[in-house]
Amino acid sequence: MKLIAWKEMGTTIMAAVLGGCITLGAYKALEEDNKVIIEKVPENYSRVASSYTKSGDINPAAHPDFSMAAEKVTPAVVHIRSSMKGRETPVQNIPSPFRDFFGDDFFGERFRGFNDPAQASGSGVIISQDGYILTNDHVIDKADEIEVTLHDKRSYKAKVIGTDPSTDLALIQIKEKDLPTLPLANSDEVKVGQWVLAVGNPFNLESTVTAGIISAKGRSINILQRNKTPIESFIQTDAAVNPGNSGGALVNLNGELIGINTAIATPTGTYAGYSFAVPTSIASKVVEDFIKYGKVQRAYLGIVIRDVNGKLASEKDLSVNTGVYVDSLMADGAGKAGGIKIGDVITKVDDRNVSSVAELQELIGRHRPGDEVTVTINRKGDEKKLKIPLKNLEGKTEIVKDTRSEVIKSLGAEFTDITEQEKEKANLEAGVKVSKLYPGTLRSSTNMKEGFIITKVNRKPVNSARQLAQMLESEEGGILIEGVYPGDPTVYYYAFGL
Repeated sequence: MKLIAWKEMGTTIMAAVLGGCITLGAYKALEEDNKVIIEKVPENYSRVASSYTKSGDINPAAHPDFSMAAEKVTPAVVHIRSSMKGRETPVQNIPSPFRDFFGDDFFGERFRGFNDPAQASGSGVIISQDGYILTNDHVIDKADEIEVTLHDKRSYKAKVIGTDPSTDLALIQIKEKDLPTLPLANSDEVKVGQWVLAVGNPFNLESTVTAGIISAKGRSINILQRNKTPIESFIQTDAAVNPGNSGGALVNLNGELIGINTAIATPTGTYAGYSFAVPTSIASKVVEDFIKYGKVQRAYLGIVIRDVNGKLASEKDLSVNTGVYVDSLMADGAGKAGGIKIGDVITKVDDRNVSSVAELQELIGRHRPGDEVTVTINRKGDEKKLKIPLKNLEGKTEIVKDTRSEVIKSLGAEFTDITEQEKEKANLEAGVKVSKLYPGTLRSSTNMKEGFIITKVNRKPVNSARQLAQMLESEEGGILIEGVYPGDPTVYYYAFGL
């Protein structure tokens, strides 16, 4: 069976999504001076009554009834429409005020401006009364504008709070109060064979509910490999999902969120038996990071790993047949600093058993740089416990917050100084690279692509990302950005308004 990761943008629909978010307790995350409250299921997690009596007979009173859960969940699942650009528009069609302000002759022969929009759709889950909505990154990726339609048909424009391609999750927000929400349950407690519901908008059929069971947990299906550091530990179910379900809710029979629907296994592009959801054990931490810090705080052990099986155990003369084998270590990684060695087999993290790479990635992915974890290893038959402070990809333990101004955030971009190597390759003395684009002004008003190197703003040279931010924050009205793409000597111009 071919596994297809569904990108719900454009006209070709490849796959659908299934998944969820789960955690215990309740927390209040601070966003500036406002309190954002995300409800979580208490630790005395209420389970649906068993379908069987002690004697093994079917318990009629507890036979699965999905109606109460469906009624509770449906109002909190939204329909997301993403608008994106199609073709370039020649300079003579660029509307005022930009042509009037800069003049046609200034742009040269290669100006990229406005173009005709296309649309695609997906789903999302309201997780706070003040409009925070959890969805998939691929639902809004490449979008220029995001429209959210509630169960009661009210529509809103949404802004992006954060995106995390590593987990295929995104957090967006609409301006509204007193919205229906779903509480986040603990996905660690769900069991294989347990009934679940998938709620979303397949094929633009709003508020669709399907039922199935959890078929497996901790699945890695290699659909996020476009990202350098993917975290895949999906909940697998047989609840029917299709294109449009991406970003929708996977819930238990109490109507509590356990996952965000994300992908299907299919040879055809539509549902063929199995679907996959991001568990709330991963999603809950991502949401908290977005709200508290403005960006995901990802921790790493700094090791290259693979699953242990019978063949590897025989080849490496291991004394265990399950766990995660350490192939190599990063020089400045947390693992090496904490005492892990090549050839070790990781069997536990904080007393939780680890039998696969997916499980290890999920457990480490719940932590932030600076957190200390206890890693149990098997080294040539001897078991050792190592206390390891985790680091980020730069080998540091500090939390790095998003300190961008509202003006820069509104552009929908991240900027970095170009390296000496990039300067030499592009024959530039200075410049600022557009390292990341997501919904915002640059996408809605231009055709700028990631990797573009900005050299001037309103004809003034730009030497650093810090200087770029200062220049943009001091400007009003029309903005003209000039620059180049690596490997292309042509100078490009982009115009937009602030």
